[in-house]
Amino acid sequence: MEKLIRALTKEDLPSLQAMETGIEDDYVIRVFERISTGNNKLFGLFSNDQLVSVGGLTVFAKQYAMLGRMRSDLRFRGNDLSTHLMKKVMEEAFKMPEINWVGANTQEENIPAQRVLKKIGLTEHHISYGASARTLSGLEKGQAVWKPVDSISAKRQWLRRLYVESSAVFPYECYYPFPATEEMFEDAKVAGWRFFENDKGDRVLITKHDVKKYNFLHAIYPFGDVMEQDGLWDTISFARDELSKEFSPGLRIWMDLTKQQAASLPDNHPFSLPSPWILFGKSR
Repeated sequence: MEKLIRALTKEDLPSLQAMETGIEDDYVIRVFERISTGNNKLFGLFSNDQLVSVGGLTVFAKQYAMLGRMRSDLRFRGNDLSTHLMKKVMEEAFKMPEINWVGANTQEENIPAQRVLKKIGLTEHHISYGASARTLSGLEKGQAVWKPVDSISAKRQWLRRLYVESSAVFPYECYYPFPATEEMFEDAKVAGWRFFENDKGDRVLITKHDVKKYNFLHAIYPFGDVMEQDGLWDTISFARDELSKEFSPGLRIWMDLTKQQAASLPDNHPFSLPSPWILFGKSR
């Protein structure tokens, strides 16, 4: 079986549409042009001129490459096609001189994808729920909103202490967390993020806007005591309401929750908690 791996172009869309992946309404087909241009690359493995497996990468913050969009033709599975392809995609990512880290985020229930990522040399870094909610009903208590942090230097101090000094995983976007570096936090981005401190000044909440099909307030709280801090949920709700004025009413809320944080939520919590996401990665 003659195999060829190359970057896909718009001329390859019919070949992608002809694949039998078992995925109904595959977003890779719907947004093919966007995910195969710019900071996105999509690669295909061809067998005797037939496209049998695809996978891609996206560059974030100039130095991180996230692998994904893996799918293979059902008629050709069992031949390690995804492993063969994704190893090549990872190599292509590391050929970019600015890329210092390559990884992938896959759900805990997706055992086949985990096998592929381990085979190509990626190791597990972090596990979290991508928790989303339309409302915080049942969590708000009518308590005082935390104090805003406005200066870039103060925001950077929090980021440095919580993330950079330990290379902790930072949720850069919904679905896309990365081991933190100083370079990740460009002034223009940090200036647009809102930071709130509690009265004691020993806790911080970070909020920012993101779009993943829906508009989200992305709320980042890197401490385990989500149910013990007075005003936390009221502050998240306040930040959501403020952001809704700029984007759309009923803005949804996204939080990256550890298993410990998720387990501490009350039984009637409003969050959707699908299978947790496991972040795999490898440094240059």
